[in-house]
Amino acid sequence: MLRNIGIALASIGMLDSIYLTWIKLANQEAMCSGIGSCEAVNSSEYATLAGIPIALFGAGAFLVILIFMLFETRTPFLEENSLMLVFGLSLVGVLYSVYLTYLELYVLKAICPFCVLSAVSLLGLLVVASIRLRKQWSES
Repeated sequence: MLRNIGIALASIGMLDSIYLTWIKLANQEAMCSGIGSCEAVNSSEYATLAGIPIALFGAGAFLVILIFMLFETRTPFLEENSLMLVFGLSLVGVLYSVYLTYLELYVLKAICPFCVLSAVSLLGLLVVASIRLRKQWSES
């Protein structure tokens, strides 16, 4: 069940990040419906890294996590390492999301609900990975 929750969270995060990447690259306005200030965040200098949308990095990370989780029972390498890889990627993602949330709140003074969804998805993945790792270690 935890694996399925992780797959769902990774899928939600990936779709969210793909949407954020699309609105950035297509120079479109996000559908925030008056909740938050997506445009202030998406048009800020912090929305890209070396000219690449931050959301594209997020989509890639969520895709890698999703692949690890989907194929963790199919290859010996992933059977052995998938839980730790997902934990590590989720931890890095959460730490970077904390930094981005700090920028939103205290530098830009604007919140993007789609960015919050991405951060919550990563945090959920970290919690799920932590529980799964703990269960694995207690069984060994």
